[in-house]
This record gives sequence, C-alpha cells and structure tokens, in this order.
Amino acid sequence: MPDPTSAPAPAPDPAPVTILVDADACPVKEEIYRVAQRFGAEVRVVSNSPFRVPVSARVRRVVVSDGTGGPKFDAADDWIAEHATPRSVVITADILLAERCLKAGARVLKHDGREFDAASIGSAVATRAIMEDLRAGMDGVGGGPPPFSKADRSNFLQALDRVMVQLRRS
Repeated sequence: MPDPTSAPAPAPDPAPVTILVDADACPVKEEIYRVAQRFGAEVRVVSNSPFRVPVSARVRRVVVSDGTGGPKFDAADDWIAEHATPRSVVITADILLAERCLKAGARVLKHDGREFDAASIGSAVATRAIMEDLRAGMDGVGGGPPPFSKADRSNFLQALDRVMVQLRRS
C-alpha cells in the first residue's frame, strides 16, 4: 500500500519541441537557431540541397531526394509532413504543407510571423487555388511576395517565442 504521507511522483517532462524548417526559401534560419537554443528545442533544417547549419547537437540538416539521388520537388514537404507532431513547430510559407502539418497537430508559422491555424487554412488554400488559376491565364504576368522586411523578422521572432512558451506550458 502506498505511503499517504509521501509526495506524488513528479510528472515526466514533455518531449522536447522540434522545429521543422522548410529551408529552401527560409529567410529566418538564424533567428530559429537562436530561439531553439534558448528553449532547448531540436531543429531539423529540411531541404533538397545542403545548407550550412550551426554545429550543435540539437540542429540537424536533412537533405532529401526522390530516392534515386536526384532532387524531388515535394520531397522536403513530404519529410516535414511525415515528422510533424503536436510537439512540432513547422516554419514554412507553403500553404499546402501547412495544411498537412496542421492535420498532424503541429503549429505552423510563416516567415513573417503569421500563424496558420484551423480557422485560417481553408481560406488560404482557396485563395492559393484562385491565384494559381489567375496566373495560369496570364502569360508573363507575375509578381511574388513583397520584399522581406525588418518588421517581418521582428514579427516572426515574437510569434515563434510565443508558440514556444505555449508549447513549454502544455
């Protein structure tokens, strides 16, 4: 019979948070490394080609291919989606990847700090489809996202810090 005067055993520490970075076009990798260091998080930098990453036991580079040695367009997305969990923060601007990761329970941030969530992903996917159709019908008309700004970088840092604090408490 247990001793009623003894204190209950402490709850086990939750698994560490893993930050999964869709790295091919990520402008905030250095910021991710700093935040991950502060929170003791693991980082996986996933890409189709090698990127330089800090020398750290917590940061790993993951270079993916189609299995034949050559790059595959969606291989990085597939790897990230397969490894996303409720203890993951995914950093990506890819709306379809964000949708897959949200379904796995991960938190998803864009490079400018905006968070994809269950309430916003449906309209983001729909808008993406509409824009893709419009671009398909307009030869030579393009554009792209606005230039990445200092405010975007600051917003990202604040958002990542907020998400990491929330995951630490859960």
